[in-house]
Amino acid sequence: MVNVTKASGEKEQFNEEKLRLSIRRANIPEMLHDQVVNHIKNKLYEGIPTSEIYKHVIEFLDNSSHPNSKTKYSLKQAIMDFGPTGFPFEDFISEILKAEGYETQVRQILQGKCISHEIDIVGSRDNIKSMIECKFHNGSGIKCHVHVSLYTKARFDDVKEGNNFNDAWLVTNTKLTTEALSFALCSNIKIISWDYPNGKSLRDLIEKHKLHPITTLSNISNAQKQLLTQNHIVLAKDICKNPSSLDILHLPPNQKNLIVTQCQFVSG
Repeated sequence: MVNVTKASGEKEQFNEEKLRLSIRRANIPEMLHDQVVNHIKNKLYEGIPTSEIYKHVIEFLDNSSHPNSKTKYSLKQAIMDFGPTGFPFEDFISEILKAEGYETQVRQILQGKCISHEIDIVGSRDNIKSMIECKFHNGSGIKCHVHVSLYTKARFDDVKEGNNFNDAWLVTNTKLTTEALSFALCSNIKIISWDYPNGKSLRDLIEKHKLHPITTLSNISNAQKQLLTQNHIVLAKDICKNPSSLDILHLPPNQKNLIVTQCQFVSG
């Protein structure tokens, strides 16, 4: 079996079961599973990048009998497409926390013991107040290194007493290095990354609440997506609830209807 090259540059043996798991997680119709796998097997060569495998899956789904399936399969890339700034990602995480029962405030300037800080998200639930640091990456293979855990802990120590914080979180759309994760856990910082912790990872929470980002949509341009996120519209589900939120794009009615239909599929 051939080796594949991960975004980090590491190589590992192609794993058909991992591909099938990603297909199942994206709720791709079962009738297409074997077709997707066979399509990818025919494209494999030694050292093929995982990004190329992803593109082949998307291309296959786009030309299949269920083209909207590609929107759910592209979840990880869709979150990276929130860039270039981290503000839409902060808004997105805020919405996920609301679905988990938190009250949230984004980008709050708070005075610490030593200096003032812009806190990405302040979350409150069950009389627990949390300082939440969001670390957004717009490229695969980029990890949070230990300095991110260190400055999260330092900021928390500076603001916790004067602002009645009970704990600190670090949320990222990629992963942490082993050292960064070890320091965070040792310092009682709660971590949510793309695939950690099991059952409560960012991917798990998105799928649990069906909170797919608008960047999964394939029938609007990147510029149009940025205009929506600049207006704090980050969830496909919100467009389902309020189609008039698309009015800022000045779209013809037929395109607007196509977008709403795709949002309904992604959020269903």
